[in-house]
Amino acid sequence: MKATLRNGFTLVELLVVMAIIGLLIALLLPAVQAAREAARQTQCKNHLRQLGVALLNYETAHGRLPPSAVVDLSVTSTSNNGSWGVHGRILPYLEEVNLGRRVDLQTAWDFQQAIHGVRVGVFQCPSDPESRRMRDPGSGKVSLYATNYGFNFGTWFVFNPATGNAGDGPFYPNSFLRLAQCEDGTSHTMAAAEVKAWTPYMRNGGPVSMDIPNSVEAAVKQIAAGAQHKTTGHTEWPDGRVHHTGFTATLTPNTFVPFDMGGRTVDADYNSWQEGKNGAAGAATYAMITSRSFHPGVVHVAMLDASARAVADQTDLAVWRAMATRDDGDLIRGK
Repeated sequence: MKATLRNGFTLVELLVVMAIIGLLIALLLPAVQAAREAARQTQCKNHLRQLGVALLNYETAHGRLPPSAVVDLSVTSTSNNGSWGVHGRILPYLEEVNLGRRVDLQTAWDFQQAIHGVRVGVFQCPSDPESRRMRDPGSGKVSLYATNYGFNFGTWFVFNPATGNAGDGPFYPNSFLRLAQCEDGTSHTMAAAEVKAWTPYMRNGGPVSMDIPNSVEAAVKQIAAGAQHKTTGHTEWPDGRVHHTGFTATLTPNTFVPFDMGGRTVDADYNSWQEGKNGAAGAATYAMITSRSFHPGVVHVAMLDASARAVADQTDLAVWRAMATRDDGDLIRGK
C-alpha cells in the first residue's frame, strides 16, 4: 500500500514566512506613522492659518486687533476677571458665526451656556492626546475643552494694571492695537503658536526678578516663587489670561522646565499674577508660558500676515524672542 503524500509547510518554512511578514510590518509601521504625523502637522498648520486669517478679518471689521482681555482699571477689588480672550472674540471669523452670535462678550464667560461642552475643532491640535479632554471646573461653571494654540503675549512682561504699561507682544489686556503699531511687520511678528493642553503651572507669587530669565535654572527659580500650583493650563479657551490662551517667548520652543509639583517632576509654566485679578490694585503680570507641541522637534506658529510655519526646537533664543516682539526693530530675515 502506497503512502499518501501531503502538501504543506514544514515548521522551518512557516517560521521563515512569519519572519518575512514581521520584517515587512517593522519596515512599514514607521512609514505609516510618519505619514499620519505629516497629515496631522498639515492639519495643525491649517488651523493656525485659519486663526491668522480670522485675526486679519477681525482687524478689518474693527480697525484694531482684539485684546487679550478687557480689564476695568477703575475696579480695585475682584476675585475673577472673566473677560473673553482672543479665541472668543474671533469666533465669527472662524466659521463659528452662530456660536459667536450666541455669546455675550460684555458678560463674563464662566456661566454662558452657549459654550458649555462645545468643542471648537480649529482650537485643537490633532497630535495632542489631551486636547479632547473636557474640563469641568464645578461651581456651576461651564465645562470646556482645552486649546492647543496660544496667542502671542510677547517675551516676559505682560501687563501692569497700576500704570497701564504692557509687554512687547501684539496681545495684552486693553491692547486694541492697529496692525500698523506692529512696526516689525506682520510677516516678522508671531500671532499665535502651539501650546500643550493641561499644562502644569505656578501663579500668583510675584516674580523673583523683573529681569527676563535667560536659562532653565533661572526659570525654575521664578516658578518656585509661585504661590499656587495648577495642572490646568490651556484648559479654558474663553479666558483671556496668558496661562489659558497665550504663550510667551521667554524660552525656546519645547524647552523642558522641570519643577517638583507635589512630589512629581512636571514640565511647568509660570504666571506671576493673574491679569485682572483685583483690578487696578492687582500686581503686575510676568509670564513664562512656553510654546510646546507633540510634533517631534518643532512647534508650528502663525504670523500676523496669516502665514504658518514650523519653528525648530533649536532656534536661537534671540531669534525666537525677536519673532515675538511687535516693534523692537529686530527683523528676522529669511524666515
